[in-house]
Formats: sequence, C-alpha cells, structure tokens
Amino acid sequence: MSQYFQLFNLPEQYPLDTAALEQRYRALAAQFHPDKHTTANPFEQKQALMMSATLNQAYTTLQSPIDRAAYILQQRNIHPDDPHNTQIDPEFLMQQMQWRETLAEAQAEQNTAELHALQNEIAQAQTQLYQQLEHAFNQQDYPVASDLVRQGRFLDKLHREIQNALD
Repeated sequence: MSQYFQLFNLPEQYPLDTAALEQRYRALAAQFHPDKHTTANPFEQKQALMMSATLNQAYTTLQSPIDRAAYILQQRNIHPDDPHNTQIDPEFLMQQMQWRETLAEAQAEQNTAELHALQNEIAQAQTQLYQQLEHAFNQQDYPVASDLVRQGRFLDKLHREIQNALD
C-alpha cells in the first residue's frame, strides 16, 4: 500500500471516499500542526513540521482526481507525466484545438455566456474522464489510465484558464 493512502488509512484505489479523506486529514493536521509542538525539543519540532508538510502534500494529491490517478500509477512505476509520453488520441487532440479556439474567441469578444458554456462543457468532459479513469483502474488497464491522466491534465489547465477569464 502506498504511503499517502496508508497515512489516511484509506484503501489504495481510484474511487475515494472524499468525506473520509477530509475527516482524517483534519484530525491528523490538528495533531501534527507545528504550533502544537512549540515547547517540544528541536527534533520533535522538525518532525512535526515534516509530518505537516507530508500531510498537506498527501491530502492535495489524493483530493484531486487527476493527481490521485497519477500517484496510483507512479506507485506502479508508470509515469504518465513523463515528457517522453507525448502520444495523444487524435480525436482528443482535435477536441483540444476546438476548445482552445472557442476560448480564444470568447476571450477576444469578452463573451461571458460563451465562457460559461465552455466551462460547463469542460466540467462534463472532466466528469466523463473520471468515470473512464475509474473503469481503467478497475480493469487494471494502466496504459489507458496513463493516457487519461494526460488528457485530464489538459482539461484541468483549460478549466483554470476559463475560470481566470471569468474572474
């Protein structure tokens, strides 16, 4: 079992009980918060600080569906974010280009209605991708899961760009 899942006493699997993750994170964060160890010796203070940092990193990773998938794959010595992994489904590549064009046009025209529509479309694509990831992990089809992580990274980035355009 991998360290992050062990830390929160959760099963190592893609579908995750986010409420349990949140609850365990809050309990552990309170227990190991550096402010609680100000009177401890320097070694214990450093340990609390390191544990707090690890908890934060583990929580952030497991909370994100794409980061969680990438982490599970990395535990299996598969590195979906490796720069040498450049193969992308041609259909998804075409869709990316269309989304990028829509975003650029909506931004140029300051068309918030179009930005909201695109945001909804991307959110639906993300939901579908998370379902595909779950299926790939259930089938132990790690090459497909790796491809989906790369697609998910693009969707996450596009979602952030749309949000920034709306702010």
